[in-house]
Amino acid sequence: MTYGYIASMKTQPGSRDEVVSILLSGADGLREAGCHLYVVSVSDDDDVTIWVTEVWQSKEHHDASLELPETKAAIGKAMPMLTGEFTRQELSVMGGLGL
Repeated sequence: MTYGYIASMKTQPGSRDEVVSILLSGADGLREAGCHLYVVSVSDDDDVTIWVTEVWQSKEHHDASLELPETKAAIGKAMPMLTGEFTRQELSVMGGLGL
């Protein structure tokens, strides 16, 4: 079964767009790491929350991606702009459009 991960994070006021840019900057290399889907979303009604939806070949592929130098650099760059409020949900992906 494919591994899914949905997360949200809260940014400091005025930092959301910069964090979105950081999250999207490394998206190109994720396919090689086993990522099937990586979507960064925001709401027009909430200017501090970012949602990230991911589908991976396996949990192991997801976990290994967190050790990539570019991932660690992006996390380090974004962390000062985050409030520390996170949610996350791990899922077994059964299928769907685009997968």
